[in-house]
Amino acid sequence: MRAIWTGSISFGLINIPIKIFSAVQESSLDMDMLDKKDHANIKFKRVNENTGKEVTYSNIVKGYKLEDKYIILEDKDFEAADAVKTKTIDIQSFAFEKEIESIYYEQPYYLEPDKGAMKAYGLLRDALEKSGKVGVTSFVLRNKESLAILKPYKNVILLNRIRFAQEIRETSELKVPAVAKRKTKEMDMATKLIDQLTEKFDISSFKDEYTAKLLKIIKNKAKGKKQTAPKLKVVHKQSDDLMSMLKASLESKKSS
Repeated sequence: MRAIWTGSISFGLINIPIKIFSAVQESSLDMDMLDKKDHANIKFKRVNENTGKEVTYSNIVKGYKLEDKYIILEDKDFEAADAVKTKTIDIQSFAFEKEIESIYYEQPYYLEPDKGAMKAYGLLRDALEKSGKVGVTSFVLRNKESLAILKPYKNVILLNRIRFAQEIRETSELKVPAVAKRKTKEMDMATKLIDQLTEKFDISSFKDEYTAKLLKIIKNKAKGKKQTAPKLKVVHKQSDDLMSMLKASLESKKSS
């Protein structure tokens, strides 16, 4: 793994030098875009809008348009905006993880202690584990300020980026039914079905089956085998009776 950020965790007066690594990787197949005519690879080029000529990456700068004029920004300008947050993950407070809604979670990263920081790193990890709380922090990654939490995961400290409240869209524009204020027969039946289907969550029992099936189709096509898409079965219509469908669902689970 390659570190994508280096800096330190600030925990009170304790400074813990760390490296950040991405904790996730894609499970989907890596597809190339090809020309339909001859299946040649499609290449993307960075082109000057005025001259039409290709621009090398080393000659590309970043600019912000202000009153019809571009203000060019250099690396030192991004760091100057908040020099501390570009190099320090400062724990501002601690909280219970259950207080953070899942909609805020964005991206997980592994933290690794740098040289000489093993003891302090282990102390913070173990203290988080014992307290049952997470550290709340903010830092700058790739020229963007990120809110994040620190929590123990197995034997490492996991940093999970979370979204700011201002990044979450309001639900007021969505057309949804009103929340039921009293129990109904359908609600009781739906609750029984939920209870019947409840089991201990085991992430290892879930696999990316679509990618494996797609790869099988690719290999079959390479051998000249024809593929037929399965017909989708209509489970129910809007006019179907909810109660009868709930009863049938409960009975089918009992008999299986």
